[in-house]
This record gives sequence, C-alpha cells and structure tokens, in this order.
Amino acid sequence: MRHVLIHLLTPLLMCVGMGLAYLGAFATPSPHEMPVAVVGSGAAPQALAHSLEEKADGALEVRTVTGRDEAVRQLRSQDVFGAYVPGDRGRTAELLVATAGSDTTATAVEKVFSRVAVAQGAPLKVTDVVPASKDDPTGQGIFFLLVALSIGSYASVAVLGGAGAALPMRLRALLAAGTSLVVSLIGVAFAGPVFHLVDHGLAGLWGMAWIYSAGILFVGVGLHTFLKRWTTLGVMVLFVMLNFTSSGGVFRPELQNGFFAGLHGFWNGAGFVEGTRSLVYFGSEGLGGHVTTLVLWLVAGAVVVGVAWAVEAARARRASGSAEVGRGGGDMEEEMEEAVGV
Repeated sequence: MRHVLIHLLTPLLMCVGMGLAYLGAFATPSPHEMPVAVVGSGAAPQALAHSLEEKADGALEVRTVTGRDEAVRQLRSQDVFGAYVPGDRGRTAELLVATAGSDTTATAVEKVFSRVAVAQGAPLKVTDVVPASKDDPTGQGIFFLLVALSIGSYASVAVLGGAGAALPMRLRALLAAGTSLVVSLIGVAFAGPVFHLVDHGLAGLWGMAWIYSAGILFVGVGLHTFLKRWTTLGVMVLFVMLNFTSSGGVFRPELQNGFFAGLHGFWNGAGFVEGTRSLVYFGSEGLGGHVTTLVLWLVAGAVVVGVAWAVEAARARRASGSAEVGRGGGDMEEEMEEAVGV
C-alpha cells in the first residue's frame, strides 16, 4: 500500500500542476499594454489615441501612424496588433489586423475598436492583412503541432531513462539525437503533406522542430541521472505546464498575466511557435531571435548531459559493477511505470 501511495503522488502532483498552469495562464485573458495604432495625422487622430489609452487604463498602448501603408508595415513586423482607420457618420471605419500572428489577439482588438466605431456612428470594416493558411484559419495549428512535438519528445525521455538506464550516457545521448530527428520528421509531415498547416518554409520549420525536440530530449536525459523516477514530472513541468501556457499559441503574452508573459520571452515553446509564425507569415521578421532561443535551450540540454555524464562516471568509479547493474534494473522498473503514466 505504501508503494502504491508513493507512486500516486506523481499523478496527483500533475493534476495540481496542470490546474495551476492552465487555469493560471488561460482562465481570465485580458489585454495589458497591447500595442495598437490609430491611423491619421492631425489633432483628431491624436485626440482619439489619447482618449483610448486613458480609458483603457493600461490595457492598451495606443500610438498614431501617419498612413495606412505604415500601419500595414507595423502589423507585418508585429509592432502593433491592430490599426484603426477612423470613420465618421456615413463613412466606413476600417480595422487592420493580422490573424496569422494570433487569432485571439485579433479578436480582442476587434472588440475594442467595434465599440469605438459605434461611438463614432460609423460602420466597421475589418481587413486581415496577414491571414493564416486556408487549412489553418485560426493559426492555432502551429500550437497543436508544438503539442505533438513536445509529447513525442518528453515521453521518449521516460523510455530512454527507463529502458535505456543500463546504457552508457554517450549511447543515450546518441539515441536522444536520433529520436529528436524522427520526431521532427513526423512534425514536418503533419505540418506539410498531411494537414497543410503551412504552404512554404517546411525546411526551416523542420530545422526548428529538430532543435526544439533535441533540446527537450537532452535536458530530460541529463536530468534523469539526478531525478530518476521523478524525471517525467520534472519534464512535464518544464515542457508542458510552463511551456504550452507561455508559447503564445493560444493567447499571446499581451493577453496573459505577467508571469506567463515573462516566460514567453525566453521559453523554448514560444521560440518554436513565434519562429514558425515569423518564417511562414511575417517574412522572417525576428526569426533570428527565436532560433537563438531554441539553440540556447539545446546548448543547455547539452550542458546538462555533460554534467550527468561526469556524475555517472564518478559514480561508476566508486561502485562495483554488480551493484550498478542491480541499481539500474530498479530504476528501469520505476521509470517504465512513469512512461505508462505519460
């Protein structure tokens, strides 16, 4: 009974962690300092922008741009997430959005400026200047691709830690690299020929998917040396609870609280999601920074593997061969139980 109760701690902690992470990140989305623009020059657009920012009380960061072309440029570079071309009575107002960057953000912007247009007595026309793929109209297919890549990666960590526990670290590291390659190829197949989430840039997407998956696998394989059967819970915290919620795939950081918005700036899931959006929809604007994020996570994983390798070598020098074999078998049994849990 004690053995069962101890093992029940893992799913119960997962339940608590998932509830805190998902509900904390997604339960009450609301804009904060979301950059938007009012199009036009002169006193009237300036006054409208000032009034909007004042009434928003921190929810919006409103600027003015001189013309529609400049507004489109800033939307394509994701400097703003909506641009309003004012109308008046009898003349249609226009709202420019880029749903490929985030459908939920575009919806939030539309709600704000729909009320502005009503107050002006002008009908509102919404123009999507950067639409998502026709087979991924909400743009959230990239997020679910992230989910598939992540599950393939962190579940493989449990198998490599359990079934591969008796293997030397160099072989586990090689298996991690090979597994991440297979996971990335599966992801590219889903993104391209299977579901047509993207219609170009598959080579770049594959590269980012491989780096992303390899980073998770290296971190997980390295951590297993220290966490043993708690590795699955550890990688779920890192690459599910904190990762999916901060990736920007459902809500961008402008609609989240400060904790998850802060994680978005350097977490690996955000690097993949925003990197893919940049490559496919935004002319590679900011792509270098997102790829750098992924590479840094891969480097961190390599460092963890290196440290684990050194620790295991030191343990092996201190322990007899028979004792090491016996301990490896026990760890394998426990870790395979964790794999079943995954």
